[in-house]
Amino acid sequence: MNTCYEEKFGIPRQPGLCPSAWGRLVFAEKYRSAEALRGLEGFSHVWILFAFHQTQDQGWSPTVRPPRLGGNERVGVFASRSTFRPNGLGLSLCRVEGINFEDPEGPILLLGGVDILDGTPVYDVKPYLSYAEAPTAATSGYANEAPQAKAIEIAPTAEAFFQALPQRSQSIIRESLSFDPRPASHQSVDRIYGVKMCGCEVKFQVDEVVRIIGIS
Repeated sequence: MNTCYEEKFGIPRQPGLCPSAWGRLVFAEKYRSAEALRGLEGFSHVWILFAFHQTQDQGWSPTVRPPRLGGNERVGVFASRSTFRPNGLGLSLCRVEGINFEDPEGPILLLGGVDILDGTPVYDVKPYLSYAEAPTAATSGYANEAPQAKAIEIAPTAEAFFQALPQRSQSIIRESLSFDPRPASHQSVDRIYGVKMCGCEVKFQVDEVVRIIGIS
């Protein structure tokens, strides 16, 4: 799968938080069939079942520290969305933006709102069924509320470079960084972070806002 995220750092912690984030799912040759996608155009979203391929070899632990709990409190791995799982499987709900049947490698599934690393192996695609998979009485434990986004500021040192980017890339950078991708234990307001996405490296700092200070 090809996506706008070139490294794990900076990827939204859940799908849909960055609506502009894009993905292109190119099927392996043996599954490259228009017939296999017949009827999918009627669904707005799909479940993507994939591999956490960059962390599979690092093992797993029965407990993890979710960022939503500040990175200090432990919960069971099966009560989390941690990438360090016994089976290395990931699940993401993505928006269907279209299907490109004309590409030489087609059909290609065009997706939005992704939270998946570029180059991720995908095992399966399943349509999302709103009547069955959006229960109105559902609760979400320690993550029952949506995360709060921070305001984004573009420093003068980055303004010209930022404005030269395609509009969708600007939106991806704004949306992704607004949820503060730093590890929960990192609270320094002076430290400069760098993240690769949309074909460039973005330097930023975080205090009350996320301040983009450089793009290259």
